[in-house]
Amino acid sequence: MSGFVEKPEPIEVPGLVHLHTGKVRDLYRNEAGDLVMVASDRMSAYDWVLPTEIPDKGRVLTRLSLWWFDQLRDLAPNHVISEELPAGAPADWAGRTLVCKSLKMVPVECVARGYLTGSGLVEYEESRTVCGLALPEGLVDGSELPAPIFTPATKAEVGEHDENVSYEEVARQVGAETAAQLRQATLAIYSRARDIARERGIILADTKFEFGFDGDTLVLADEVLTPDSSRFWPADQWQPGRAQPSYDKQFVRDWLTSAESGWDRRGEQPPPALPQRVVDATRAKYVEAYERLTGTSWS
Repeated sequence: MSGFVEKPEPIEVPGLVHLHTGKVRDLYRNEAGDLVMVASDRMSAYDWVLPTEIPDKGRVLTRLSLWWFDQLRDLAPNHVISEELPAGAPADWAGRTLVCKSLKMVPVECVARGYLTGSGLVEYEESRTVCGLALPEGLVDGSELPAPIFTPATKAEVGEHDENVSYEEVARQVGAETAAQLRQATLAIYSRARDIARERGIILADTKFEFGFDGDTLVLADEVLTPDSSRFWPADQWQPGRAQPSYDKQFVRDWLTSAESGWDRRGEQPPPALPQRVVDATRAKYVEAYERLTGTSWS
């Protein structure tokens, strides 16, 4: 089993039609036909949306995404139209809401990896490949790759796993021209972001992007380069051959798999509520990532 422990009811706002409740974001359409994207404070782990929220998480993701969109503007247009709060929206939506272009989304998670870890490491240890791409011998958890690689995945529903696929499979699904555009844009954006993060003492190990088409133009969409969609590691603590400290939900994952939680991630019971110290530590990591990357104070 997996999915929502407690699925929230959509908030009704005059002039907005609710479209989808995702792991983190709620999507609406306004009367002009634009998307209204609201980033909640929900936290997901091990294919579950947990019953405990992380305060300010949605605002951190929104503000950091906006900062990155500015850094990447010359490489890829983005879907943001406005940060203006829709009329009649609850006050809690402030700072976590974006009005965006409605795009024809490409059904592919566009993943760029510059370092070996996660599902890529699992495949590498079995076959010395990641998404069918051959890699050299001798790499370990946390190794920097010879060059960044494009390792796409299928997009999964809430409660399901994204699955890594080959570039050839992406080309079969969306066409050779679109696949080539996705790969070029993904690697260009990753390389720019990796260099920016490195200047700030952070390693961007890997990240995922979503793209859609506005007519014939490929547009960067959803969130971008946040702790939810990326692995950020403190550069001064990088040590290949082990799991790396990271700016993300690792505190949550570690507690859920600890004896203290009493939860069996492979069982049928939903995960329990998080203790306050795990909530506080996770929020602190998200805020630290924002402050280190942007060079500005969260408060």
